[in-house]
Amino acid sequence: MSGALASTTAGSRTADTVMLIHGAWQGSWAWSGLIPFLRDAGLACLAIDLPGNGHSREARSEITLQSYLDYIGRLLAELPGKVSLVAHSGGGIVASAVAEAFRERVSRIAYVAGMMLPSGVSFASVQRSLADSESVTLGITGELEWSKDRRYSTVPRAAAKAILFSDCLPEQASFAAERLTPQPEGGRAIVAVTTPERFGTVPRLYVEATKDMSIDIVLQRRMQELVPGAAVVSLPTGHTPQLSAPDLLANSLIPFLLGESASSPAEGLGRGETETMQSTTGVEQ
Repeated sequence: MSGALASTTAGSRTADTVMLIHGAWQGSWAWSGLIPFLRDAGLACLAIDLPGNGHSREARSEITLQSYLDYIGRLLAELPGKVSLVAHSGGGIVASAVAEAFRERVSRIAYVAGMMLPSGVSFASVQRSLADSESVTLGITGELEWSKDRRYSTVPRAAAKAILFSDCLPEQASFAAERLTPQPEGGRAIVAVTTPERFGTVPRLYVEATKDMSIDIVLQRRMQELVPGAAVVSLPTGHTPQLSAPDLLANSLIPFLLGESASSPAEGLGRGETETMQSTTGVEQ
């Protein structure tokens, strides 16, 4: 089975495996800091490499959303019971599509600064709809470098460190920027078609990153308005809290993944109330 699998401890409070879905240009490596916290809570974790990303060997020019669904479908066939999906950034679209296609296998979805979108709506269209707002930035979109046939894009290292990994420690940002791989456009400019009867019945948590320089907080909150019903937790982090503050992210995710609560155990945690929190990784938030 492809991906990084962390086995659950004895006496786990949930039978669900947590499937971690990375965002564009990334891979399963992006979850390495978060997995120990989830494992210590008794959760089995599977961090995957989507086809054409990470350490995957598939030809990038041939990747589509269906490629992702076929791959995850094969993984689900090997896993017992149900899964909880944790999806970062563009991985959110994949998670929504997975929940629609495999509803009987999906218990819940947590979006981490994720693209949580209505059926048939692209992230680019939501981004364009807010383009006139002075408070909304294009994030990494305007920094991409393209192949001649525009079938895949890459992120310059300087832009990655400044935008995707803006609040990571310098060594973390450099490590992550060097690990990025070209992203198939067929797996980036994707649209999930969902229904109220399938995707619409999945419990959802949205972990918003208020200092995100890639998916502006205004965009994150607009997506929450467009797809209402998710519980929301705010973290005062940049785009990748799984790298910059994995302990804070874990505290927000674990109650939800254990089926206990969608809220962080931190008292009073909510929008505008997290500015004084500090991660044990040493990154002041």
